[in-house]
Amino acid sequence: MDDAMNCPKCNSEHAYQDGSLWVCPECAHEWSAEAGAAAEASPEAGVRDAHGNALSDGDSVIVLKDLKVKGSSSVVKGGTKVRNIRLTEGADGHNIACKIDGIGAMNLKSEFVKKA
Repeated sequence: MDDAMNCPKCNSEHAYQDGSLWVCPECAHEWSAEAGAAAEASPEAGVRDAHGNALSDGDSVIVLKDLKVKGSSSVVKGGTKVRNIRLTEGADGHNIACKIDGIGAMNLKSEFVKKA
């Protein structure tokens, strides 16, 4: 499998080709090779939340599940509303910079939030 492709929905590297479609075994997302290549070629597609809504600087988002804060015993509870986010280019997949009341400044992954 020389031309392996990551899932455009969950970024899983375990996607496989089934006929003319690519299939992700982790989230059950299916897409055509042309659509996957077009998504990779256009970085202007922007950052999207867990439901596929486009996010932009200054938006408010809601955390979908409890998230442990690395290096701390704190937890960001699911349902927490985060206001005034900033989109960043995080090498580790964290593409949202924000401040959360009671916790402080931190980075989040867009796959764990939904647009408010």
